[in-house]
Amino acid sequence: MRDSMPDSKTLLIVAHAPSPNTVRLRDAVVSGARGPDIEGVAVRVLTPFEAQPADVKAADAVILGTTENLGYMSGALKDFFDRIYYPCLEETQGLPCALYIRAGHDGTGTRRAVESILTGLRWRLVQDPLVCRGDWDEAFAASCEELGAAMAAGLEAGVF
Repeated sequence: MRDSMPDSKTLLIVAHAPSPNTVRLRDAVVSGARGPDIEGVAVRVLTPFEAQPADVKAADAVILGTTENLGYMSGALKDFFDRIYYPCLEETQGLPCALYIRAGHDGTGTRRAVESILTGLRWRLVQDPLVCRGDWDEAFAASCEELGAAMAAGLEAGVF
């Protein structure tokens, strides 16, 4: 899915969404990023398996979404990083990014693993990772929508 706007900035959302609840989180991020007050930001949504180095290089900012799997990021997001790391390493330094995690437990290992890779890529987390931890809570979707809106608004305003 891509919104096409001339002279717009591109927000790439790379999200692993293997369940109905994680689809809701991804869709909430997208909804926030495509909010009625946001103009001049094209939103591109891909799974980690679909996203390629060219997609990352064309983005002005990235939101990453993952599940917590055995105290680590999803295999899908790890696969994404494995494929884009070296092709993007030199060309995407300083790329603004945000992260949300759907964690059945505490999300600590997942957060640490993703942050380690982001440090290696020299991408810039522009806000603390959002960790939706524990049993499902309807508030998770609202928090994800806020994350999407904040990233798109910041990109639109030139804050990052």
